[in-house]
Amino acid sequence: MKTAYNLRSIAAQAISQVLDKGLSLSTVLPGLQKNISDKDRGLLQELCFGTLRVLPQLEWCLQQLMAKPLTGKQRTLHYLLMVGLYQLIHTRIPAHAILAETVEGAVALKRPQLKGLVNGVLRQFQRQQEELLPRMSNNDSRHLHPSWLLKRLKKAYPTEWENIVDANNQRPPMWLRVNRLHHTRDQYLDLLNEAQIEAVPHAEYRDALRLVTPCQVNLLPGFAEGWVTVQDASAQGSVDLLDPQDGEMILDLCCAPGGKTTHILEAAPKAQVLAVDVDEQRLKRVHENLQRLKLSAEVKQGDGREPQSWAGDRIFDRILLDAPCSATGVIRRHPDIKWLRRDSDIAELAMLQKEILEAVWPRLKSQGVMVYATCSILPDENSEQITAFLETHPDATLVETGTAEKPGRQNLPHAEDGDGFYYAKLIKS
Repeated sequence: MKTAYNLRSIAAQAISQVLDKGLSLSTVLPGLQKNISDKDRGLLQELCFGTLRVLPQLEWCLQQLMAKPLTGKQRTLHYLLMVGLYQLIHTRIPAHAILAETVEGAVALKRPQLKGLVNGVLRQFQRQQEELLPRMSNNDSRHLHPSWLLKRLKKAYPTEWENIVDANNQRPPMWLRVNRLHHTRDQYLDLLNEAQIEAVPHAEYRDALRLVTPCQVNLLPGFAEGWVTVQDASAQGSVDLLDPQDGEMILDLCCAPGGKTTHILEAAPKAQVLAVDVDEQRLKRVHENLQRLKLSAEVKQGDGREPQSWAGDRIFDRILLDAPCSATGVIRRHPDIKWLRRDSDIAELAMLQKEILEAVWPRLKSQGVMVYATCSILPDENSEQITAFLETHPDATLVETGTAEKPGRQNLPHAEDGDGFYYAKLIKS
């Protein structure tokens, strides 16, 4: 039976919302996926994420194939052509199916008069691809990153920036967090082996396993029962550093979607956890994660800069501050970040981080522990932020993470390791 929707046109609409309206894929896709079958959902994600991953490459190709780009009301057709090119270059879908479905996309987008154009451009690419592909791999677009970000990466990591860019352009690995309330990591590894799912333990983070080949969560033993959670290894590292203990009062600030909240409770089930986030919508995910894992925390909506509004007069034994950031360490999971962020955002984010740090530090008990974490790889948000904080807070001591000259620990994204992530562990004297 033929489906009533055209996936290529839906992908083009999603990409248009990202590039023209500044919305993230994670905001756009749930609404567009509502009436789509599970099988097609995976393909839709592949088309959207893949197209945004290699966007400059596709833009360059279209410049070679068309005298002038489609603009205005026809802009969505420009993105439809990109989706078509992405499939021809990067997927194994048969070319005849790609052409038929992408041309039909013009009809679904209510531009039937442009079917011929879509067909013509894609066929022209097929004729010229042997000449175009080598040129595409050798021009300025090959790094697949905006120029402002490349400039920052080259400055911060003069010898490593190419490895970072390469890692950002790969598909992300799938990491699991074993729920230690149910199994040790080795016990769960045995369960995966029995299910013929190959996995590798992380060398450092105690609950983390990497799947050699990503799979659907419903194939994971005990997923519905809460035995395991999908969470990147580097994100897990922040709770290992926090080292929560039973009986303590713990604040998880900027907590959505709840991965770290639930990890704290798996590590210290008798801790009292207050989980706070500014985004009401994303807090729904926190509740869902707590429910699936049968854990409980106090969850509140609130601004990190105004702790009196959500904490009252409470002070905490430990605080995990997963600060709002540029998310430049998780580009391989969210390629839209490359096109949503602007260079000017970095200074604004660094100021916001500083304000939150200043506001919540007084909420930490004497001898209490704070872990400051971001999923960024930019020094402005990380080591420079903590250097400045230590200079103005003599009651803060850096422990276990870096040195006074280079405070904190910076993980860089790596194909067989976690995402880009920064941690600094501070003790209050």
